[in-house]
Amino acid sequence: MTDVTNETAGETAAVDTPAAETLSGFDALKGMGTASASEDAPVYVQKLDAQGRAYSTGKRKNAIARVWIKPGTGKITINGKDQMQYFAREILRMMIAQPLEVTDRVTQFDVDCTVQGSGLSGQAGAIRHGLSHALTHYEPALRPVLKPHGFLTRDSRVVERKKYGRAKARKSFQFSKR
Repeated sequence: MTDVTNETAGETAAVDTPAAETLSGFDALKGMGTASASEDAPVYVQKLDAQGRAYSTGKRKNAIARVWIKPGTGKITINGKDQMQYFAREILRMMIAQPLEVTDRVTQFDVDCTVQGSGLSGQAGAIRHGLSHALTHYEPALRPVLKPHGFLTRDSRVVERKKYGRAKARKSFQFSKR
């Protein structure tokens, strides 16, 4: 900006010139490139409902799980049943407990979830995905622990649809030469 004196009134007024604007614009841009990566990183905050529970949705194949966690003794309830009754196979119960074991929170939270769709394996994967997200909603500091294990990533693989003129999704009918 430059000062210009008005000769008739004897007043000094500021007048913008293009060169002054350009210089002030460069001064403003100088500090922009020096910002560190930590300032740009998103800040995660705790998300709880009125009852003090953290909620999240997990998905796997065609299964959708709604998961709530709250402080407790480590009890896991699925569709109103204990996990031992709902999942008979040990491997499926182990899958569900993986996020709690990795974060050392096995006996600190009660897990209540409803799950529908797909089969038992897909439902267990959906519960694990939802539980991992619910843990990060309750304790945002757990995100760096869960992320490297892949628990926060939704596995997008689904069954391929059957095509017209095919026996299954890719299988053809038997070819007849005559």
